[in-house]
Amino acid sequence: MPRPANKKAARVTVDPQSPCQRKQPAEVNSRYSPRSGGSSPLLEEDDNKPAAVVRTGKKRQFEEEEEGGDFGSEMHKMLELFGADISKTLSNKKKRLEHLTQTSVKTSTKKVEEIWKAQQHERNKLQEEYCRQAESVFQQWETDIEKMKEQEEKLTNLFKQQQKLFLQTRIIQGQRLKTIRQLNEQFMRGLDELDKAHSTQQSAVHSELKKEMALLQKRILMDMQQREVTNVRKSLQTMLF
Repeated sequence: MPRPANKKAARVTVDPQSPCQRKQPAEVNSRYSPRSGGSSPLLEEDDNKPAAVVRTGKKRQFEEEEEGGDFGSEMHKMLELFGADISKTLSNKKKRLEHLTQTSVKTSTKKVEEIWKAQQHERNKLQEEYCRQAESVFQQWETDIEKMKEQEEKLTNLFKQQQKLFLQTRIIQGQRLKTIRQLNEQFMRGLDELDKAHSTQQSAVHSELKKEMALLQKRILMDMQQREVTNVRKSLQTMLF
């Protein structure tokens, strides 16, 4: 004698709201079909309801596929809008970055040119001063030589006096040469000090440029992060609301 059918269990088995049991009627129908030679437990429980169970499952599955297609289409449109917003944001960020970079490069180039011109002016000034003093000494030296020649011609007969004058002239020439050496040493010291000062100044400018570049990079990153957070918030608000 067959057992009474458990109708409550049969309803739970074909419940379309349970995603894990949604395909069970089709599997049961294929597994226990007459061709396989098996018998279905559902058929044993209630011989009057198997066909209705299979039809209901297929109908609900078709409706769920339609709903899934609509949801996929809406999600695709939403992703396209989100992608367009991201492309626009990236384009704006790229333009802003290019503008900031060009401004920084122009400022740095102008500062370097001003420093180079100032250094060149100082070098030219020192060189002109050295040339002026050296020329004055050379002129005095030439004047002394001319005087010496005149004295030699006049005092040919006065050898002793000429000898004394010659000694005096040699002393004067030694002083002039000493002066030239002192000027040369002074020029070299001034040139070395100027090179050291310029090197220190260039190092300071280089360090300052590094700091400015680091600050600029930090500002750009902060701006990018802030804009990304803003865009993500807007996108989430658009998706949620």
